[in-house]
Amino acid sequence: MQFFNFKSDVNFMKLRLPAAILSLILVGSSIGILVFKGLNWGLDFTGGTLIEVNFAQPANLDKVRKELAEGGYKESSVQFFGTSRDVLIRMPPPKEEANGTADAKSSNLGDKVVATIKAKGGEDVTLKRIEFVGPAVGNELVQQGGLAVFVALLCILLYVSIRFEWKLALGSVVALFHDVTITLGFFSLLNIQFDLTVLAAVLTVIGYSLNDTIVVFDRIRENFRKIRKGTPIEITNNALTFTLSRTIMTSATTLFVVIAIFAVGGPVIHAFAAALLMGITVGTYSSIYIASSVALKMGLSKQDLMPTVVEKEGADLDPMP
Repeated sequence: MQFFNFKSDVNFMKLRLPAAILSLILVGSSIGILVFKGLNWGLDFTGGTLIEVNFAQPANLDKVRKELAEGGYKESSVQFFGTSRDVLIRMPPPKEEANGTADAKSSNLGDKVVATIKAKGGEDVTLKRIEFVGPAVGNELVQQGGLAVFVALLCILLYVSIRFEWKLALGSVVALFHDVTITLGFFSLLNIQFDLTVLAAVLTVIGYSLNDTIVVFDRIRENFRKIRKGTPIEITNNALTFTLSRTIMTSATTLFVVIAIFAVGGPVIHAFAAALLMGITVGTYSSIYIASSVALKMGLSKQDLMPTVVEKEGADLDPMP
């Protein structure tokens, strides 16, 4: 039998109570912020107008914002799109359109915006494209996005239950709910715009966090089957210690890439990178403290993870003399 020295393991579960209190505070605060403040929904969800314009010279975004505000477009969002000469302007839907009455002159909005920039700043600007997203489409995207997250969590619960055990499955889903809620609360607190790219980042965080959790659970199952002596807490600490180097290396290398995207990727991808930064950080923490702690709290034991022994037909009969 292989010998395991539990004294050399990192005692992660010693901090499971403080970690649980911290997580409850973070999740509760995030839910409160989401309820009272809500998310800053982007154009993809609220509806509105997207206008892409091209400048003959590199554009000054602060100057363009000022010119649009002076021209009556105070709620517009301005950012670079690919190059310093291509600018993306996002505008909320007009009040008439939001109330269900289409604005007959909305098709001329792009020409009006270009004319405003030319009149206020004198820049050489050309209209490249204009797109409209209706409020009905935006509401449908909100519903479909929420449904996508719900279905993802439900499929994960089913998958982990089949592959491992329902107590571990419950722990993984609680950890994923923890990660998603805190990430959304972070966006609500900082009033960062939530669009389809951020929704994609949230789904990516779910996949990343689940992958990390599955690696830990796989080691926990293996330990429960190998180690004859040792409490569930000691066995879990051993599994977490064994996978710690892999967890650190995976999280660190992923964060390096995401930080680089956030730093030099430009405003178009800032929200996406911010969601990944927050989600990966919280997901690494939850894989260690939330998923495993919930499973232990539910009474995870050696018997739960032992393979089922299938008796052969006739094995209980006496052998023939």
